[in-house]
Amino acid sequence: MTASIARRGCRVLTRFLVAGPLLAAGALTGVPSAHAAVADDVRINEVVTTGDVNDSIELFNKGTATIDISGWILKDDDNDHKYKIASGTTLSPGGYRAFDVHNQFGLGSDDKARLYLADDKTLVDSFSWSKHSDPSWSRCPDGAGDFKQAATVTLGGPNACGSTGGGTTGPVAWPGGSSVATADAANVFGEDLSGLYQEGDVLWGAQNSGKLWRLVRDGSGGWKPDTTGGWNSGKTLRFPGGSGSPDSEGVTLTGSGSAGGVFVASERNGDASGTSRLSVLKYDVTVGGSSLTAATEWNLTSDLPKTDPNLGFEGITWIPDAYLTGAGFKDASTGAAYAPARYSSHSGGVFFVGVEGTGMIYGYVLADSGSYTRVASFGSGMSGVMELQWEPQATRLWAVCDDTCNGQHRTLKLDATGTFTTTAVYNRPSGMPNYNNEGFSLAGADECVAGSKPVYWADDSNDGGHALRKGTITC
Repeated sequence: MTASIARRGCRVLTRFLVAGPLLAAGALTGVPSAHAAVADDVRINEVVTTGDVNDSIELFNKGTATIDISGWILKDDDNDHKYKIASGTTLSPGGYRAFDVHNQFGLGSDDKARLYLADDKTLVDSFSWSKHSDPSWSRCPDGAGDFKQAATVTLGGPNACGSTGGGTTGPVAWPGGSSVATADAANVFGEDLSGLYQEGDVLWGAQNSGKLWRLVRDGSGGWKPDTTGGWNSGKTLRFPGGSGSPDSEGVTLTGSGSAGGVFVASERNGDASGTSRLSVLKYDVTVGGSSLTAATEWNLTSDLPKTDPNLGFEGITWIPDAYLTGAGFKDASTGAAYAPARYSSHSGGVFFVGVEGTGMIYGYVLADSGSYTRVASFGSGMSGVMELQWEPQATRLWAVCDDTCNGQHRTLKLDATGTFTTTAVYNRPSGMPNYNNEGFSLAGADECVAGSKPVYWADDSNDGGHALRKGTITC
């Protein structure tokens, strides 16, 4: 964290709002009163000064109109330290946008975050603090309340104020059997097995080393590599054009199943491991050979807050449009009800990706053309997300953390406002040690027997020579 710049004086914890001057017609020199009123809708909403995320300042639009913030300027307590917001940057109504400022200046333990119009004279909003964020200084409620120390970084989405994805639901016992058994032969995968997705009698597995596995049932309740079609050792993944080595962390399918492509979430190119590359990649798994080249890449890096290259995308899942529209899902890009027809040809659903470094979850409409639109941003309530799974029969979204969070699992559903909210927090099964589980998958409703069905975990560390484990959950 670049917070080495010397800080002056000792400040009390105060927020400085300038709503009065901005709303007063003619109060801003050279700025029309209409512009002043619009500017008053933009607020500094979250500040991160320390931890796994770079020094960042988030802005929030609490108004009803989209605001062009091109050229606006962010500063700390030193007038010579400036971050100029890029041309073409807008904030939609109710929209959030985070800016990584650490290359321009550091945010110290006793400092300020200030926002100016493009004239570099008109102060829009300011917040000062006298100790580092732990891990986040967040407004509660968003855009209007006082700043407080929040337990979760939620850059790019609603703050963890206890009412949305970062709710206050306490953990309860695992809703299934307490015992867990191995579900693979010894030393088949080694380390780095991550995302899982079950498709009937096939279990897809993403391995961090740029590999995709197609697993079939072994006859004993577990899984083994498919020995047909070149899958016996997994298939090497490549970016479009056949280059690179995706750091494949998550895997999912759409309503078309694997015949419609397998979608992989990757946080970087292994051949350039020091640089984030937050991408969703689509693969045709019907082709032969020992490697697969992505047919499409949706590179989302520029649309998201910066993270450490090894703390990016970990989980991915797909939720059908039919459920989202029926449940009143709110499209964060418009502030209105989600309308699939508004978007060009896409998968018939929304892809949700989870970020390890922040615990944030983002929803995207990924157009077949390769374009994308972010339609959701919300906190998981955990410090990191390693897996996401949509469970259609229970209409709930699972967010899973590894040993960092002691194997915590959370379920989220759409609430009356059309946003995903935590509905339950579960401890890992009591019979499972605190493994480094980065993958989680649930069997379908067709496998329910006597009220229970199988679930599977992928252990990134291959503890005891096994990467797959099997448990149960109530149907």
